Amino acid sequence: MRDLKRVYRADTKDLAEMELETLAGKWEAKYPIVIVSWQNNWEKLTTYFQYTAPIRKLIYTTNAVEGYHRQIRKVIKTKGAFTSDLALLKLVYLATKSIEKKWTSPMQNWSLTVQQLAIRFGERLPLDLNRNPERE
Repeated sequence: MRDLKRVYRADTKDLAEMELETLAGKWEAKYPIVIVSWQNNWEKLTTYFQYTAPIRKLIYTTNAVEGYHRQIRKVIKTKGAFTSDLALLKLVYLATKSIEKKWTSPMQNWSLTVQQLAIRFGERLPLDLNRNPERE
């Protein structure tokens, strides 16, 4: 729904609120539960406007997560049943190790995004400024 993207991709919370009003005017008759849910949870949904645009994009972009889940499902669905939860956990772990090898390029503008994350969450995201990934 392109109109919904205008809400969460707005530059500011105020602009997002105006876009939500436009969205409600256009879609409330067809999707009343969705619109009411957004309106009732507006303060919680918009807390991410306190972050910079690169961090917000990281929050609302789900392609990497969806791709990871798709690859895990592909591995799991070929198996019949699992003898235990630990057997399933081991399979997911091994699949993840295999999937990690394909994660070679960072997301677009990652250097800007990680800098913003480091500024915002300093002690929780220590950066190794001496590391040069191109030499590895």
